[in-house]
Amino acid sequence: MLKNFKITTAMIFALVVAGFSSSASAGVEGDTITLGSAISLSGKYSTNGLHTQRGYDFAVDRINSRGGVTVGGKSYKLAIKYYDDESTPARAAQLVERLIQQDGVEFMLGPYGSGLTKAVAPVSEKFGVPMVEAEGASRSLFTQGYKYLFAVLSTSEQYLAPAIELAAAKAKAAGRDPSSVRVAMAFENDPFSLDVRAGVVDAANKYGMKIVIDDKLPADLSDMSTTLTKTKALKPDVLIISGHSKGAATAGRQIEEMRIQADIVAITHCEAAKVHTKFPNASDGMLCPTQWVESSPLKDGMFGNAAEWNADFKVAHPSYTTVPYQTAQASAAVLVYKEAFEAANSFDQVKVRDAIAATDMETFYGNIKFSEAGNNIAKPMFMRQISGGSYNAIITADDMVFPRKASY
Repeated sequence: MLKNFKITTAMIFALVVAGFSSSASAGVEGDTITLGSAISLSGKYSTNGLHTQRGYDFAVDRINSRGGVTVGGKSYKLAIKYYDDESTPARAAQLVERLIQQDGVEFMLGPYGSGLTKAVAPVSEKFGVPMVEAEGASRSLFTQGYKYLFAVLSTSEQYLAPAIELAAAKAKAAGRDPSSVRVAMAFENDPFSLDVRAGVVDAANKYGMKIVIDDKLPADLSDMSTTLTKTKALKPDVLIISGHSKGAATAGRQIEEMRIQADIVAITHCEAAKVHTKFPNASDGMLCPTQWVESSPLKDGMFGNAAEWNADFKVAHPSYTTVPYQTAQASAAVLVYKEAFEAANSFDQVKVRDAIAATDMETFYGNIKFSEAGNNIAKPMFMRQISGGSYNAIITADDMVFPRKASY
């Protein structure tokens, strides 16, 4: 099954690239439920697009190998039809409409990233197609009144605010007023990163901290030397950066090249960009937000606990030394669909949508319970610190190596 499914996915992708247009229905046919997703397999988000796709596919293979989805006393297999959105919001919206209108897909999985999710959500909403998404964390997604959009992950304003809390705790422990802490930050100009920024600003304002650098990153995320030059001159206590995987890789490379020192450096998407292996000197001591930790004791009947999911995924994909949280939450999104289909005992879209809305479950990824707005209100964010190439969970400020010990 796994081999045949991967061949089908590759064929679909190749046909899309060639401009092939399919009119065949891909909803629920025979014993197969086909989910759809526009995903970034090329363009600036392709690294995380691939992590997401692998998480979706891993869950599909596991569910199918354990009996599939039972509806009306019949067992169904899951499949996913993918199109490459090229990391472009307008293209993603076109492809989601194509999946629904031309291909007959009745249930959607989300794309990678808040910007693309923001582009496709109105499309699935327009046609009354449920979408369970794993990668769009922007809180603005959940203020639009959508009834068919559901996200398994925590919202983005929570991502890097804990770094400010840790800086305040360390200042107090050293006998300093937290208001003396000086913060530098740079963010991609996209919905996700701007929400991350809002959370950081709120946390810094709470303590009266001074923000000495507040930059927007270049659109191509290939150079942040302007921000880092100012950081070197102003010597802030905290440096915070958010620019998805490409931004994290650029940050790791240029922080190392420019030998940037700061007591706390916090960056999103560390694992996905593999900064711990590509830039071991610069990354040592970095703080990295994560939606999920493999040491979580939470579990479910399909994947076991977090450590078991993590180990099984590495067997399927041995190239991963550290599995990014984007992959784990993608698997969790597919699991939500299985549970919702079975709870609804139907493929009626309204009934399935209502079953998704009523989700209240423990999974290997974390607890999942949706607010009326569609965001997950049952799971916190976590912070980890890189040390010797490993990621260590930070529960309190005492768990953190401080100041950061970059070895240039």
